[in-house]
Amino acid sequence: MKKKLTNLLKFTVFLGVGVGILYLVYQNQNAAYQEDCQLKGIAAADCQLIDKVIDDFTRVNYFWVGMILLAFVISNISRTVRWKMLLKPLGYNPRFINAFFSIILAYFANLGLPRIGEVVRAGSLAKYEKIPVEKVMGTIVTDRIIDVISILIVTGLALFFAKDVIWLFFKENAHIGAKIDSLSTLMLYFGGAALVFAGLFFAFKRQIVKTKLYQKIIHIIIGFAEGIKSILQLDKPWLFVLHSINIWLMYFLMTYFGFLTFGPTAGLPLVAALVVFVFGSWGIVIPSPGGMGTYHFLVGLALGIYGVNAADGFSWANIVFFSIQLGCNILIGIIALLALPVINSKYEPVHHSKIAIQ
Repeated sequence: MKKKLTNLLKFTVFLGVGVGILYLVYQNQNAAYQEDCQLKGIAAADCQLIDKVIDDFTRVNYFWVGMILLAFVISNISRTVRWKMLLKPLGYNPRFINAFFSIILAYFANLGLPRIGEVVRAGSLAKYEKIPVEKVMGTIVTDRIIDVISILIVTGLALFFAKDVIWLFFKENAHIGAKIDSLSTLMLYFGGAALVFAGLFFAFKRQIVKTKLYQKIIHIIIGFAEGIKSILQLDKPWLFVLHSINIWLMYFLMTYFGFLTFGPTAGLPLVAALVVFVFGSWGIVIPSPGGMGTYHFLVGLALGIYGVNAADGFSWANIVFFSIQLGCNILIGIIALLALPVINSKYEPVHHSKIAIQ
């Protein structure tokens, strides 16, 4: 009961943060929208941003929304294949459908509690494939490390191809530098705390290593290490790289297809899609439900760089955000949640480690 209440509290807090950021973004954009209406002689009562967003949704090209959903599915097919490649050196060959639906469940869970999805993903596959959860988590850690490297590479590409417009953005938003300085100071405090903790550990090492908690942590770390080492034992590393590229290519295409759904963004070039994609990706990294609010804020800034007005930018962010959340994460997430127990009701996994060598 206590755990359920804690999870409910976390869900409420994170949802509140996401909704709060989204509300602030909306209020800011609505004020700018009404100022524009005032200059055009339109009454404030007839000029509400929410009405514009709803109207813009009715004008969306839903063929391209369907293409966004298709790119999402293709990206996760590659993610599933890549994950199975990481598990194979450990002696496990899970069914494709179990791995795929476990990944989809992770997205679904993240809408409730940011970052809880990886735990759900590991728990789901461990349950249906009878794999130790710490080994599954090790491969997920590897998967996420590759994602971090990938987003840094994509960010580097955006800086290379659009350095002039991005530099102009930072010049016009100098206050970001002050925030980075504050973050650096905070990291110094965390570093100092880590040194103190390390000192206490070495001072009381003999007592600590005898505890059950320490032994359990070591067991988990070993499982993690086995999962991470699996990347060095891949049969076809080139195939792993190709699937990694495809995942992020599909993510990029989801942004570009998003441009084509909406009139004011349909004519923007590929480089604009790259910049908006990078800004949006970092918006989703920030812990709020699915990037709610943070995604809207950052893609709105990026679209502004390419001359899209704030109101149209806010509409576009909602069109893409809710197409992905409702069409991909929620719809397919519910299908995964319902299908997994059914398709595994009579399934008994057999691992390589259990198969006799011929």
